[in-house]
This record gives sequence, C-alpha cells and structure tokens, in this order.
Amino acid sequence: MAKTLKRTAAFTTLAKALMAGARGGPSISTRIAAIPRMMKATTKGQYDGGMRLAMMAAATAYVLSPIDVVPEMFLFVFGLADDAVMVAWLAGAVLAETERFLEWERQRDHVVVV
Repeated sequence: MAKTLKRTAAFTTLAKALMAGARGGPSISTRIAAIPRMMKATTKGQYDGGMRLAMMAAATAYVLSPIDVVPEMFLFVFGLADDAVMVAWLAGAVLAETERFLEWERQRDHVVVV
C-alpha cells in the first residue's frame, strides 16, 4: 500500500505539471531546464528566490532522508502521509517558482539599458 500511495502522489504531480504545459504554461522540460539557471541567478544575487530554493531543498532532503523511515515503519499509512504532503507541496512550489523565474527572465530580457 505504501508504494501505491507514493506512486499515486508522483503520478498526480506529474499530471499537474504536464497539464500546465498543455494549458499554455511552460512545459515540464522548460521548467526543469530553468532550475539550474534559477539557482545560478539566485546565488549571484540577481534573482530573489533564495529562501524559496532553500525551502525546496529542505523539503527534498526531508523526503529522501533515511531518518524518515522510522515513523513509516511504525505508523504505516500515517507515516507516509507526511511524505505525500511534502511531495505535493514540493511539486507545487517547483511549478510556481519555475513559472515565476521564467516570467522574471522574460521581463529582464525586455529591459533596455541606456
């Protein structure tokens, strides 16, 4: 059941990302390609996504952490619920932040420096 729950959350997130591209938003490949540029612009101080990137990194570390296996062993489905919530939040945060970053890039490219 645990694998089914994780698969369901993963497929739901993937479907949302793919639908965003189908509705006129950036495609999933465009979003994934933007992540390294977003990280680089943030570290250079050009883009203000530092705290959001830190929160996404912390969420990724939390989901991948082996320490999180302990509650899952004893609480079963309830132990997986926190992972499902974290993965859903992380997917939404990545989708929102990459869209925000891509918009920032478009606006920055249109600025004329005199």
